[in-house]
Amino acid sequence: MRKSYDFSQSKKNPYAGRLKKQVTIRLEEGTVAYFKDLAGELGIPYQTLINLYLRDCASSGRRLNLAWKPEN
Repeated sequence: MRKSYDFSQSKKNPYAGRLKKQVTIRLEEGTVAYFKDLAGELGIPYQTLINLYLRDCASSGRRLNLAWKPEN
């Protein structure tokens, strides 16, 4: 490594807007365990697996079919 680097001619990353955004989300333990087990089988980090799954849902326009039933 060099002792110093010259960044005076550097340019801003054009892909910075496409980078991942850190968020806090609360998930049930069973859900996290499912993705951790699956990620272990596939050899990828579980957070990457969750991101891939959510990205697939978003890109295909998949919607959850919820039918709330009133409590009696």
